[in-house]
Amino acid sequence: MLTVLLLPGALRAFLPALIGRSALAMGGLALLLAVQDNTGSYAQAGFATAAFGIANVIAAPWRARAVDRFGQRIALTTMASSQAAGFIALALITAAEGVATIWFLVLSAVVGLASPPLGAAMRMVWASLTTAGDQRTKAFSIDAVCEDLLFVGSPVIITAVIMATSPSIGLWVTAAAVSLGTAAMTSSASSRALRGTGGSGALGDRPLRQPGFVRVLIVLLGAGGVLGVAEIAAPAVAAQRDAVAASGWLLAAFSGGSALGGFLYGQLNLKAGIGKRLFALCVSMALAAIFVSQLDTLGLFAAGIALVGLFLTPSLITGYLIADTIVPETSQTEASTWINTSLNLGASLASAAAGVIIDTSGTWLALLIVGVIALALASAVPFTQLRKIELHADHTPDRCEQG
Repeated sequence: MLTVLLLPGALRAFLPALIGRSALAMGGLALLLAVQDNTGSYAQAGFATAAFGIANVIAAPWRARAVDRFGQRIALTTMASSQAAGFIALALITAAEGVATIWFLVLSAVVGLASPPLGAAMRMVWASLTTAGDQRTKAFSIDAVCEDLLFVGSPVIITAVIMATSPSIGLWVTAAAVSLGTAAMTSSASSRALRGTGGSGALGDRPLRQPGFVRVLIVLLGAGGVLGVAEIAAPAVAAQRDAVAASGWLLAAFSGGSALGGFLYGQLNLKAGIGKRLFALCVSMALAAIFVSQLDTLGLFAAGIALVGLFLTPSLITGYLIADTIVPETSQTEASTWINTSLNLGASLASAAAGVIIDTSGTWLALLIVGVIALALASAVPFTQLRKIELHADHTPDRCEQG
């Protein structure tokens, strides 16, 4: 799987993209700690973090559309510069006294709105460097696994920085990561080559207008739901067993399972169509959640939650592959972003509901319900449309080969 990193121009774009993407992994925590340090209120810090997260999700499709239209260098550089400026402004006001709390909310929303879609953009670079099939699957897999590890390691790093210096310095570091990482990525030859459509993309090329694409998003809502409940259930199970310290280990088991699943998925030479793969992975994840809901001991729960995570990243990778297959090239950054948005929306809705269910009936019921819902949503996979598109693609020269 690592052989894709040796493709000409791959590492030159990929490594800076990871640095830039680390800003999203660090930004929420840095923002939370900086606002709390200034106001002394976790409620105010929570509001600011929520403004950041909600603005990021709402604006995601439009940011991606801008990348497809204007090209990576112009669109991503503009967004990264705006977000870095927002983080710097937050660093300055959180280090000051007597600042009205409304400014924390406004600037948090700004950094969320301006967040550059570096993950989706990098997948476009991978698509331009690889041929469709196993090579592209490997590229998307290594990308997803590295992103998993990024979201495990970056919060640890930014916490260490903040503990050694101050919360406002954490925001400066985040600003530097997004600006420098994006600038280095977009200056690479493989990123510069993706110049965008210049507004020539047809309205009918939009992802949501492609037959079957919305149904794929519905399926991934279920996978996101399992993710959202798992992230709430893990610390709840640890607390119920008077082992709060085990919360981090349970979440690490889930993340580790997800990273392992992505790695193995990239190693396998799968012959099944992408529709069948998506169905099998999402059904397996749903059944694993139902299975884990019946486990009692902490050790078994840790193993079970790792099993649930095993299917998460492969499901997401398959979603990216479907976006790459089903959506015209002029809108693929937007399509890839919709895949993430669907997963994140499912996770957000489920985590909110899970908290209520866990408080009233326990973690087992939350896991059972989300497993059943995800199982039902998996039936929305558009097998027929995906099979027709794959058959057509098999008889069409790949865009990498068309030169």
